[in-house]
Amino acid sequence: MFYFALFINIFSFILFGIDKRKAIKHQRRISEFTLLLITFLGGTVGALLGMVFFRHKISKRNFLIKFGFIVLIQAAFIYLYRKYS
Repeated sequence: MFYFALFINIFSFILFGIDKRKAIKHQRRISEFTLLLITFLGGTVGALLGMVFFRHKISKRNFLIKFGFIVLIQAAFIYLYRKYS
């Protein structure tokens, strides 16, 4: 489980960096759906670090709302898992 979490977070961080570079070069971008899906699948820390480090998607209110919703869902899953296991 540790290696999966490490991999998905590194992958998420790299995806945010690639998308930022593509945005600067006016190239075809990685979809928000893909970025949010990787975040949902466990790449939250990597996504957050990528957003801060690359200064990417931090001014997009709609994206931040979706990102926050994903974090809340993950927090609820963790809480329920710990409570009932």
